[in-house]
Amino acid sequence: MSDSASARGIGGAPLRPDAVAKVRGEFEFANDLAVERMLFGAVLRSPHPYARLISVDVEPARRIDGVRAAISAWDVPDFMFGLVERDEYVLANDYVRYVGEPVALVAADDVHVARRALAAIAVEYEPLPPLTDPVAAISAPAIHEGGNVIRHLEFSAGDARAAGEVSVEAQYHLGRQDHAFLGSEAGLAIPDDEGGVHLRLATQWLHSDRDQIAFSLGLPREKVRLSLAGVGGAFGGREDVTFQIHACLLALFTQQPVKMQFTRAESFHARRKRHPGVIWMRHQATTEGDLVAVKARIVLDGGPYASTSGPVLANTASLIQGPYRVPNGHVEAWAVRTNNPMSGAMRGFGVPQASYVHEAQMDRLAEALGMDPVELRLRNALREGDTLLFGQRLVGPTPVSEVIERCRAMPLPREQRAGEEVADVRRPGGVGRAGSLEHTRRGVGLAAVVKNIAFSESVVDESTASCVVRDGRASIQCAAVEVGQGFVTVAQQIARSVLGTGDVTVARPDTMISSAGSTSASRQTQTSGGAVEKACRTVKYRLLRYVARTHRLDINTLDLVDDHVVDADGRRLMTIAGACDGRFFQATERFVNRPTRELDDTSSDLPVHVTLGYSAQRAVVDVDLELGLVKVVQLDVCQDVGRVANPLQMRGQIEGGTLQGVGLALMENLKTEEGHVLNPDLQFYLVPTIVDAPAVHAEFVEREEPGLPFGMKGASEIPLCNALPAVAAAVR
Repeated sequence: MSDSASARGIGGAPLRPDAVAKVRGEFEFANDLAVERMLFGAVLRSPHPYARLISVDVEPARRIDGVRAAISAWDVPDFMFGLVERDEYVLANDYVRYVGEPVALVAADDVHVARRALAAIAVEYEPLPPLTDPVAAISAPAIHEGGNVIRHLEFSAGDARAAGEVSVEAQYHLGRQDHAFLGSEAGLAIPDDEGGVHLRLATQWLHSDRDQIAFSLGLPREKVRLSLAGVGGAFGGREDVTFQIHACLLALFTQQPVKMQFTRAESFHARRKRHPGVIWMRHQATTEGDLVAVKARIVLDGGPYASTSGPVLANTASLIQGPYRVPNGHVEAWAVRTNNPMSGAMRGFGVPQASYVHEAQMDRLAEALGMDPVELRLRNALREGDTLLFGQRLVGPTPVSEVIERCRAMPLPREQRAGEEVADVRRPGGVGRAGSLEHTRRGVGLAAVVKNIAFSESVVDESTASCVVRDGRASIQCAAVEVGQGFVTVAQQIARSVLGTGDVTVARPDTMISSAGSTSASRQTQTSGGAVEKACRTVKYRLLRYVARTHRLDINTLDLVDDHVVDADGRRLMTIAGACDGRFFQATERFVNRPTRELDDTSSDLPVHVTLGYSAQRAVVDVDLELGLVKVVQLDVCQDVGRVANPLQMRGQIEGGTLQGVGLALMENLKTEEGHVLNPDLQFYLVPTIVDAPAVHAEFVEREEPGLPFGMKGASEIPLCNALPAVAAAVR
């Protein structure tokens, strides 16, 4: 491939700017941060899922040599924080509501002294019976002043009495998944001389963290500055505040830099998980296989604090029908508080729960009808112009049938036969406990999903970016957080495509510039990418206007291509560096996605979701029926992506997302008993490794989405949402 700017623009596959440093081990992650005179912060956490807090005595810790601070709730302003709803205290005061809730903080000269200080703090609890059943929580006595029901949704469409000749129903129980990213929560807070603090950290949303820190500590926002440090994985697990307020509080209290870094067990207890829950669903259809009606009751377990439970519930409820036309339906859903571990954002954001259930139901219905499950899906596939149960009309590309048909047509792998010489790694169970081919049977299952992209439900989805071109070099500044999804690469590609220069850098995100919103909801490519494109186009116009005026040329005949100003015939007139003539050209622009409405706001004609993406996956599995071991042999993926920005990164997202879906389907389950986590480490909370990774073949449907930069839309969450039901279908 040519190394020209155009070849490394949109559609190309340039090297990630951080790739070499990461491979060499030279990339600085948040866990690597260190400065002189740095203290180490640590948190004392509740051992009880639910208890009244009688007393907290930090004086014994303060008397330990090397301890610089020991803080309880009585030393903290009585302000609450939260990503969506302010319902959580910085340190527990009257009650603790989950195992791991912060009770006290210490800062010490080293980690070992900090741990001794935590052990010295005397806490008296009055344990209370924990509320752990999410269904019972709907009507149980409240465990929080906000009540147990975080959100209740109900909507209907069509005729409530409509029924089909064939009916299937079931109740599904959904487990808890942890993000299990490799870089545990970490950051370094440095106080300044004016009563403020600068926090360097791994996060997904700098400005939200800043606002929560400032509010909970009673500081003006301008006194709190956040800068992004290297992020060692996220997947939604860094959307909520975990250590951020504590680190800043300790730094301000001691007037020294304070580093905080979670242990693996602490990370499992303190971080929010994917929402577990219970979903009941009924499908009714004609004998020919046309869907007539669906009904669903959804209960998601949010743990004791709201976090993103409300919007997660909206995703599950609104997309529970799947990518299928259904004229009649009724959905009722609750997100509730319990004393189980906290729940929050995780890749897929409520859609894996929905996709698992609606695809299991479609397979049940196909069996009841005696019909091929793929044909049933094609017969009922959504089309452009259809209306979903909650009232949103599909106005963009809706290639559901195409992704299903193309996925089905992809080649299947050859089946292994008994007596063949097959490596253990390719058998059910893998290298640790390989199954026998004599007892192995192959299963093939296909699943289709629909996933919302960008913020929904009246949340303004916007971003701001700046572009400067000086001496032919472009610099992009945007607060969009890079968590591994590849935005830094795509931002460079957008700039190269618009500006025609190959020399593009992207500055490190900081709260000193305007917000780009959260790196979540598969939104940064289209939203922050849109802001980058607008800023670059404005700079391009200003630069060409200067060239046109200076050289008495018609601006309409000029363009920027491969580091040169060219005329209408493509002839190179001058380099971009020469055209700049020692000047710089800059612009700051804002991109806003189309407005949306609340799911339960029936008075508005606006959509609930900015846009939707569609996918089909086919899983091929080998199962040892005697031992119950499963090997996912192959995953075939066909996904609607708008337009592929970077084929290499796109395939990386497909492979990574599908493997997380395999984990959720087969092995990942954070087990709890009466509110206590039973497997809070990577020895007993199992995640897929390269040994478990199947062959992944991917194809893309490229139909540019109107109103988005280069027609691109986010694609990173859908693979997980789809792999879960596909693997489950193949095992069935």
